[in-house]
Amino acid sequence: MTIAHEVARRRTFAIISHPDAGKTTLTEKLLLFAGAIHIAGSVKARKASRHATSDWMEIEKQRGISVASSVMQMEYRDCVINLLDTPGHRDFSEDTYRVLTAVDAALMVIDAANGVEPQTLRLLQVCRARNTPIITFINKMDREVREPLDLVDEIERVLGMPVVPCTWPVGMGKQFHGVLDVRGNRMRVFRPGADRVTGDDEIIEDLDNPVSIRRFGDTFGRALQESRLVCGVSPAFDAQSFLAGGQTPIFFGSAINNFGVREVLDALVDFAPPPRPRPAIQRIVQPAEPRFSGVVFKIQANMDPAHRDRVAFVRVCSGKFARGMRLRNCRTGKDLRPNNVVSFLSQRRDLLEEAYPGDIIGIPNHGVLQLGDTLTEGEDLQFTGLPFFAPELFQSVEIADPLRSKQLRAGLAQLGEEGAIQVFRPHAGGPLLLGAAGNLQFEVVAHRLRHEYGTEPRLAPARYTAARWITSDDPREMKRFIEFNAHRIAYDAVEAPTFLVSFDAELKVAQENWKAIRFHALREHAGLVFQAGLDG
Repeated sequence: MTIAHEVARRRTFAIISHPDAGKTTLTEKLLLFAGAIHIAGSVKARKASRHATSDWMEIEKQRGISVASSVMQMEYRDCVINLLDTPGHRDFSEDTYRVLTAVDAALMVIDAANGVEPQTLRLLQVCRARNTPIITFINKMDREVREPLDLVDEIERVLGMPVVPCTWPVGMGKQFHGVLDVRGNRMRVFRPGADRVTGDDEIIEDLDNPVSIRRFGDTFGRALQESRLVCGVSPAFDAQSFLAGGQTPIFFGSAINNFGVREVLDALVDFAPPPRPRPAIQRIVQPAEPRFSGVVFKIQANMDPAHRDRVAFVRVCSGKFARGMRLRNCRTGKDLRPNNVVSFLSQRRDLLEEAYPGDIIGIPNHGVLQLGDTLTEGEDLQFTGLPFFAPELFQSVEIADPLRSKQLRAGLAQLGEEGAIQVFRPHAGGPLLLGAAGNLQFEVVAHRLRHEYGTEPRLAPARYTAARWITSDDPREMKRFIEFNAHRIAYDAVEAPTFLVSFDAELKVAQENWKAIRFHALREHAGLVFQAGLDG
């Protein structure tokens, strides 16, 4: 098979949503319909022996939330689908933002009872900034929810893009009878599902079929009228507009009941793009190029706690990967020859022989690879766009048992490398500082330090409320600034100097008094490329 043929078969997408919209349930059911698993884990019944395939971390099973992004690969209709399930909770948004740099499309899940929620909007803005095409699934139609016309109006108004209805619900809650397949001119009848795919769905051909009116009465008539009204005022599906993030196809269903899932899976194959060209600082890299390139967008520590492993998740950007091939880390200039590269079904890993653009491969490593690293067959490249945001909350961390301080530092170094938390070493000495977007990150890190590293951390609120990475074209002025502000300077996981403040006024004064110093709210990678517009 040629590289171009394999590229055309790939679909790589992320599932995004507000917490509790049903994202992890939908992930599980997509795996079920694609045949990647044969029985779905219970997402709600956390005391049962089964859990969602994508929620593998112990704390996720206890709390019923996703706190780490999961990667799953499956085959469906002769396509290789790489699905990335992301945390919905805003405290873990930075992990989600980085995952969104590794995908070519997004599946947005909306709770039909709540509509567009704040975290959905925040993630959508990231997708829009990258022109990532979005397919929308409106979930939980088996409950008493908002009217579909209201939901469509809100999506168009809040998200700022027209919708293209592909299915339309017939009723809701106890009166939910199914969906109208607008494109196929037929009705798919709802039946409460189970944790298996049965393959005996009931289809009523022709939306004007009198059988539907007789069976479902006014509920069907109203749904048909609404669907034709919305389709009459909505644009027709336009592939170019969709790929540019200019319109979103929408589907209705109930993931917990397996209903509406197959239509979404088909849409991902039919609508979502294959791997696209990716920008590097040096040039645009085309996926069908013969030479391999890839970028590390995620690092996960302790996927196998028994082996204290660290796995670098690499998005293949061009060429073909073959096990044992020599790769260069463009940041360090050093070569590596990975032999134990794996593909994923969440925590389950399979040894990988080859991979193509769009695929996500896992390279076990011990601190050699960092977030944002570019791997090539020798060419000097640096892919752009992997964000690190300045944290908003800070806590100091010390060890309860001084004899375990080595384990604490090792654990924090690994968790900092994977982006679970940002770890800062104060210039003037003293306890390490943890920086986060939300308090739940501190809870998760403390839990993981206890259970994965056997060390009891002692966390305490720090006096800082904001951080900015600092750069300057004048090394002497930079040195002077650091010495003058030694009590406010710390270094992050890649030793990038950071200015910490307790009040916004302190930052403004520093910016006014030190004109040769630049203050950045975003760091792109270890090479300190900062994105204009988010600085300050």
